[in-house]
Amino acid sequence: MSPDALKALFRNHPSGVAVITADSGTGPVAMTASSLFSISVAPPLLVFSASVMSSSTPALLAAETLVIHLIDADSHDIAVLGATSGVDRFADPDQWAILPTGEPYYTAPRRRLRGRVVKKEDAGAATLFVVHVIDSWQEDEDDASPLVYHNREWHVLGDVSRLA
Repeated sequence: MSPDALKALFRNHPSGVAVITADSGTGPVAMTASSLFSISVAPPLLVFSASVMSSSTPALLAAETLVIHLIDADSHDIAVLGATSGVDRFADPDQWAILPTGEPYYTAPRRRLRGRVVKKEDAGAATLFVVHVIDSWQEDEDDASPLVYHNREWHVLGDVSRLA
């Protein structure tokens, strides 16, 4: 299967949106990902992939811990920021802070997880990261409208999109 054929198939497979932040000692980095999924609840393990083309990948590879933000519609701007090449993703000091444990995080997203990277696996032009969740924060859980990435566009899920 060609890369273009695979991309065309997955354009019509919607996914949730996450932003991953870390600092391996060279300054904070952020990356938007639609490849995040949970693989175990006991222990709590997540997986995401980072392309070798991403400017954030070297720092993520060197980081021991990171923060994963589960993005809703109200934090769409953070998802766009993490997906935009060539910008300083931490230029606005009002958008982010540093946890007592040293990881940078964006303050607007309502759901965040802090995790330890327990495995990294080369996978073609990407690296798979397995993350053991060690902390989480959730605010206003009933209020969130999830952000979804589909066919190269951002969408929001809400009552109007519910089928049953």
